[in-house]
Amino acid sequence: MADQGGARSRAAEFEFTADPPLTADIVFHCQQLAEKSMKGFLAWHDEPFRKTHNLVEVGQQCAAIDATLTDLMRGAARLTEYAWRFRYPGEPEEPPVSEAQAALALAREVYEAILSRLPEEVRP
Repeated sequence: MADQGGARSRAAEFEFTADPPLTADIVFHCQQLAEKSMKGFLAWHDEPFRKTHNLVEVGQQCAAIDATLTDLMRGAARLTEYAWRFRYPGEPEEPPVSEAQAALALAREVYEAILSRLPEEVRP
């Protein structure tokens, strides 16, 4: 599994150093961190998945493989909207820093949970 997760996490962390923090970019990276982690898990298990940013759908597939992921995947579903919500002109203002911090904590939890379920030799 390529370490896109680590790169997404670092990118989100870096965006906090801007003044003011680039929270719309941070939450986008968080959605991507969760999505790529989930899809990496599915790929490892040879489980096909659609081209989608919908973490409800992808999370359900992960939970079908490992039921201990069910609650975390349900919680991570709220990151789905960050794939598009702040990406286009005319959309809402940037999310508050507290929302971006919570999104990053959740995305990292997904990443770590997925990694812990993969063999050590494929972890970054």
